[in-house]
Amino acid sequence: MRIQTQASKKIHRFEVVKWLIVIILLVVTIIGNHYHRNAPLFLRVLGFIFMLSIAAGMAMITAKGKSILLFGREARTEMRKVIWPTPQETLHTTFIVTTVIAAMSLILWSLDSILVRMISFITTLRF
Repeated sequence: MRIQTQASKKIHRFEVVKWLIVIILLVVTIIGNHYHRNAPLFLRVLGFIFMLSIAAGMAMITAKGKSILLFGREARTEMRKVIWPTPQETLHTTFIVTTVIAAMSLILWSLDSILVRMISFITTLRF
C-alpha cells in the first residue's frame, strides 16, 4: 500500500511540475511580447503562436490534457453519428418557423389592440 502511495505522490508531483512549466511558458510569452514591443508585429505574432503551441502541447501531456483530448475525440465521433438535415429540409423548416412567428405576432398584436381599446373604453366611462 505504501509503494502505491509513493508512486501516486510522484505522479502528482510530476503533474504539478508540468503545469508549472505551462504557466512559466505563458508568463514568459506575455513578458516577451511586452519586452519586444518594438519588434515587427509579424515576428511577435509568430513567436506568440510558437510559445503558445509549446505551452498547449505541454498541457496536453498532463492528465487533464489527456482527458480533454479524449473528450474532443468522443465529441467528434458523436458528431459523425448525427444525421444532419439536408439544405432543403433546413430551408423548409426556416420558412415554417418564419410563418409561425409572423402569424403569432399578428395574433398578439390584434389581442393587444383589442385589450387597449377595451381598457380605454372602460376608463373613459363616467359613473
